[in-house]
Amino acid sequence: MISRPALPMLAAFALAACTPSPPPPAGPITVRTVVAGAAETSSSRSYSGDVHARYELPIGFRIGGKLLERKADLGAHVVAGQILARLDPADVAFQADQAHAQLVFADADAKRYRDLQTKNFVSPAALDAKETALKSAQAQAGLATNQRAYAALTADRGGVVAAVLAEPGQVLSSGQPVYRLALDGEREVQISLPEQERAAVRIGDPASVTLWAGDRAYHGRVRELAPAADPATRTYAAKIAIVDPDERAALGMTANVRFERPATQALTLPLTSIFQQGDRAAVWVVAADQTIKLTPVTIASYSDAGAVISEGLRGGERIVALGVHKLTAGEKVRLGQ
Repeated sequence: MISRPALPMLAAFALAACTPSPPPPAGPITVRTVVAGAAETSSSRSYSGDVHARYELPIGFRIGGKLLERKADLGAHVVAGQILARLDPADVAFQADQAHAQLVFADADAKRYRDLQTKNFVSPAALDAKETALKSAQAQAGLATNQRAYAALTADRGGVVAAVLAEPGQVLSSGQPVYRLALDGEREVQISLPEQERAAVRIGDPASVTLWAGDRAYHGRVRELAPAADPATRTYAAKIAIVDPDERAALGMTANVRFERPATQALTLPLTSIFQQGDRAAVWVVAADQTIKLTPVTIASYSDAGAVISEGLRGGERIVALGVHKLTAGEKVRLGQ
């Protein structure tokens, strides 16, 4: 029979037997690492733009008048010599008739003075005045004849009507545009370059042009580069001439312009290995005794391969590639597969 004083002691032994033992101390964390080394990186850049004709000309009548008829619509293809619009011919016809009548009068007057001068009835100076008046009338008649022809607006070169700027019934002044004509021939892509890329592009640089609507690549060349940035977008306008355009490169199509630059060897790390320390980037370097040290680095750029390191590493260091935000300086790690 167990005495009462022994009961507390037995309960203590039973409680000790049921209590689990404390866990063993945790071992080093297993990390995945990479060896910092040079990788091939490309500095190629792509920009989107749209296809334009190299020459887009506003065309209009050389005289003023009321627009009577417009023969071409937006998007129409025109050929050289085609009549595009006409003015009301009444006014120019009256001016031509008036100039012709003045020419007939001046010619008759000059003939009469020539006869009088041969008989010494008028002085040579008086005859010279009449001859001068005749020449002036001839010039006015020729101008009036030309203006009658100017009442019809014709295309000097073939192209596509890019914009219609006047409608029948509108009274136009001399030189006021009626159409904007995109001339046939050369095509180009207009793009906008950001400030940081402006210095890398030069006039004459080759480029590859690809239309979004097709799979063919065209050879291109930088033809024009704006010397000043756009005040609103802070970008530089550039025009890329398409060297071998065809009918598939239609006006207004969206195109992709790619500048190919030679690949370079640079110290590159995965983006997951970068640890942001304040305002600087850093990486965890694994020492020979498998302890880690936080080392600041300078990132020159980012590429498809990862972050390009310009300062902070020599190459050959073993860098923690995953879980960089869970580590502390001086901690010992175990290298994973």
